[in-house]
Amino acid sequence: MKTRQLGRNGPIVSALGLGCMGLSYGYGPATDTQAAVRLIRAAFDEGVTFFDTAEAYGPFINEAVVGEALERVRDQVVIATKFGFRDGDVHRGLDSRPERIRQVADEALKRLRTDRIDLFYQHRVDPHVPVEDVAGTVKDLIGEGKVKFFGMSEAGADSIRRAHAVQPLAALQSEYSLWWREPEKEILPLLEELGIGFVPFSPLGKGFLTGAIDDKTAFDATDFRNTVPRFAAEARQANRALVDVLAGIASGLGATPAQLALGWLLARKPWIVPIPGTTKLHRLEENFGAAQLELSPGVLAEIEAAAATIPVHGDRYSSDRQKLVNR
Repeated sequence: MKTRQLGRNGPIVSALGLGCMGLSYGYGPATDTQAAVRLIRAAFDEGVTFFDTAEAYGPFINEAVVGEALERVRDQVVIATKFGFRDGDVHRGLDSRPERIRQVADEALKRLRTDRIDLFYQHRVDPHVPVEDVAGTVKDLIGEGKVKFFGMSEAGADSIRRAHAVQPLAALQSEYSLWWREPEKEILPLLEELGIGFVPFSPLGKGFLTGAIDDKTAFDATDFRNTVPRFAAEARQANRALVDVLAGIASGLGATPAQLALGWLLARKPWIVPIPGTTKLHRLEENFGAAQLELSPGVLAEIEAAAATIPVHGDRYSSDRQKLVNR
């Protein structure tokens, strides 16, 4: 697989990474540990060198799975994890106090079976802790050799600038796809200005852009998409219009809708590295096929024209989740 650099001075990683969250958290029951380990190792065999996890995924389970899967190839991969929730539980509120950041780092190192965290993200901006203190703590961890690069997730422009002035960010991770393009307004120009890489999560619209989900799809009771307005049955029915158009364009290229959506992201900027996630081997292989897809200017214009005429229905987050982003 081709490689890309995150930020002006950040790590070099595969053009597509693997978001590991769904193996343990968010989309229904956790995948069997050994099955999850096999899938992560299969991703490495496909050429993936960038793996994303967090203490909050489980909590804690996902880091342990990633650590087991990658221990034998540790020096050949880049592992990203995150801090920022109280006791690692997204339901207990935010906690980016310096002492908590240090605790998370030490505990994550053990679960990941490693001596350093390649990319350490603040999972969400904590309004009770100045971002300068957060960045300064990570800077100290970098100086101690426990962390190599600093990142933030779903942060707003002001927070990014302030943190970057203390400890340069290698990457920002936020949602971005043909289904959610808000980062284009302010965030992408800022990242280009500052030389920060961009790691889009949910690059396939939480699975919707694959074409495998319609208004009759039933999610597991523990699947967080049940709380997302964009996944209400009526919204899904309306949003199929975009997927159907993308499917038509993809078919003409001998590609799938998922590959087209990922290829579109890769074509946006050379410092964008999407991290699609999956629990299925055949989807893994399909997704990574997008790294070989070359989209011509004509095809990109066709995608833009189609997307411009089809409004997306429903908010991307429930109101309580929305309060945690773009701070």
